[in-house]
Amino acid sequence: KMANTFKLLTRDLAPASSGTPETIYTVPSGSTIVMIGMTLANVHSAQVTTSVTIVSTTTQSGQTQNTTAHLIKDVPIPAGSMLSPLEGKINMNVGDILKVDCSVADKLSVTMSYMEIT
Repeated sequence: KMANTFKLLTRDLAPASSGTPETIYTVPSGSTIVMIGMTLANVHSAQVTTSVTIVSTTTQSGQTQNTTAHLIKDVPIPAGSMLSPLEGKINMNVGDILKVDCSVADKLSVTMSYMEIT
């Protein structure tokens, strides 16, 4: 029987360097996850822009190999506001990586809730 465990991941400030997307989560060996929710809070005193990507090289049966895809790209978040970039759930496979970038270093506070299937 496979175990399903609900989990929360948080980063107080991201990314460490603007223009260098920070790895928020990498799916570990033996796991699949369902990303349920994500929030990006602007903790800066001015508007920032943010991008969220999934880096994936997995290949599903009979399909072309996955490549890096944007969930959102260069989306503005006003000062004192937050953004929830997910419209629905997203499945991620072993080795898939979720990354976040921001126009200003250390100005996003990130949460991600997910279900881990092991």
